[in-house]
Amino acid sequence: MAEKNIVIIGAGYAGVHAAKKLAKKYKRDDSVSITLIDRHSYHTMMTELHEVAAHRVEPSAIQFDLRKLFNRTKVKLVTDNVTNVDHDTKTVTTEHGEFAYDYLILGMGGEANDFGTPGVKENGFTLWSWEDAIRIRHHLEDVVKRAALEHDPEKRRAMLTFTVCGSGFTGIEMIGELIEWKYRLAKENKLDEGEIQLYVVEAASSILNMLDRKSADKAEKYLNKKGVTLLKNSPIVEVKEDSVVFKSGETLSTHTLIWTAGVKANSDTEDYGIPTARAGRLKVNEYMEAENLENVYVIGDLAYFEEEEGKPTPQIVEAAEQTGVTAAKSIIAEIDNGQKEAFEGKYHGTMVSIGARYGVANLMGLRLSGWLANLMKHLVNLYYFFGIRSGYYMFHYIMHEFFQTKDKRNIFRDTITRYGNVLWSLPLRLFVGGFWLDEAASKIWGESVWGEVTSGSAGISRLFQGLGEDSWLTGNSVNMPFEWLQTTTSSASEAVDGGAEWATPILSDMPGIFEWFMQIMLPTPEIAIFMQKVMTFIELFIGLAIVFGLFTWLASAASAGFLMMFTLSAMLGWDQIWALPASIALMNGSGRSIGLDYWAVPWLQRTLGRFWYGKEQAIYKDRE
Repeated sequence: MAEKNIVIIGAGYAGVHAAKKLAKKYKRDDSVSITLIDRHSYHTMMTELHEVAAHRVEPSAIQFDLRKLFNRTKVKLVTDNVTNVDHDTKTVTTEHGEFAYDYLILGMGGEANDFGTPGVKENGFTLWSWEDAIRIRHHLEDVVKRAALEHDPEKRRAMLTFTVCGSGFTGIEMIGELIEWKYRLAKENKLDEGEIQLYVVEAASSILNMLDRKSADKAEKYLNKKGVTLLKNSPIVEVKEDSVVFKSGETLSTHTLIWTAGVKANSDTEDYGIPTARAGRLKVNEYMEAENLENVYVIGDLAYFEEEEGKPTPQIVEAAEQTGVTAAKSIIAEIDNGQKEAFEGKYHGTMVSIGARYGVANLMGLRLSGWLANLMKHLVNLYYFFGIRSGYYMFHYIMHEFFQTKDKRNIFRDTITRYGNVLWSLPLRLFVGGFWLDEAASKIWGESVWGEVTSGSAGISRLFQGLGEDSWLTGNSVNMPFEWLQTTTSSASEAVDGGAEWATPILSDMPGIFEWFMQIMLPTPEIAIFMQKVMTFIELFIGLAIVFGLFTWLASAASAGFLMMFTLSAMLGWDQIWALPASIALMNGSGRSIGLDYWAVPWLQRTLGRFWYGKEQAIYKDRE
């Protein structure tokens, strides 16, 4: 079978899904090669650009390195700009190379559409890329800092007026973030928060027109409550350096105009020889194959396919992913001589976050608002990581959205943020570690010897005079007060008599299902005695790890787990229950302060990360 070269241009939502689908299908087929070309070495989570622009998350939070997404797959990565696509020779030309293709997928997405409005490019800001988000963020920080020192009240007011043009997903989510960020901007620059004015400008008579009116009205009510001024029926005809001009002739003084009013196809595709439709999108058939071309597929925001007459596929993430999968399936059908599957859009609803704590959503007829709507958006984003098969970035998403937030920019406010000085957990860490070392020592040397040592009557020298007769390491008695073990061993009475530590347990009896589980785990005295010895060393390792702050999260989790198991086994007394919540508390990175985790965890993350995901590079040049 002749080798088939598949080239994908664009590592957006659609391109990544197409590449993942093809890589999985041809994982062990050396006759198929897959090359993914993008001008960046990373995939951007476009739906979260507003969070970067308004400083809710750091810029790296929405950058997903392509090596981490595609390492250990057959997808070759190329970081380069495509300069030409020749359909006659079936060649993709980049600034630094050429790539022959048998099947081509175009997924370069869209770009902001200013509809030719004068001044937008020169004086406005768009929000359609990672670079755009950074530019807005830096501008806002700079303009507020300068405004704080401005004495002219009119100029100061204009500098502190932030205007968003467009009331679609992007515009409303952007203004929602600004609602929450202005508190921090004002505080850091010694301003009154009320001085920062927020405007949404919309040419239509209503906002959020992709939503049902009930949900859109809830969003509008929330914006009004938060002091956002909505200017509807107000098309902008010019953007100046310090103001915007409306069709009515009125002006609004502002130094910040964020343009989110439209999207069009990526202008790089204008010379690709493919018929275009509305907003420059490339026409495709139901298999996502470009009109008038064979084996060339168009996906994502770039593709124009009318699901119904006059109704093209929406430019949303869910549609992009599905078009990518459809194109991949079409290529698979071509290669394997199978039957192509026509595109069938399946959309589960719309969701708009208005800041971190409020949102509106319509999921298959179910209307949600408030924090619950935002929770659903988080769940959808987490599901997205399943789609691209990246547990790594799922973990980091959870961290930056729930545990690394500030100023209550979280659906749970600041109740679960992990920011804090873990130095103050050091005494607790030593105490819990000491608890486990004490437990382990009493089992290694036996209660009799360890009791002499800790009472001070014998001193440390007693430890070097041998183990006691009741040591768990040398003894052959079952020391756990489980009836099914005691009734079958002659040492049962000894276990009960010597079991003072179990004398006042929290639970008088084991729950039935847990007792059944323990009987399976410890069916005979021989196995129970072996597990006692193993448990002794586990307790020793847990204690040492917690005291020295090495892999503290795992050690603390193990500590909490074993204490819960002892509780359910009716062996843990009230005098020791404090160690359970203390162990949970230590899972908050306590080993990073005066602990070995300060060095061990970063080293392990780097080493394992490079082993599993490969080394990140600014430019990828994978070749045959």
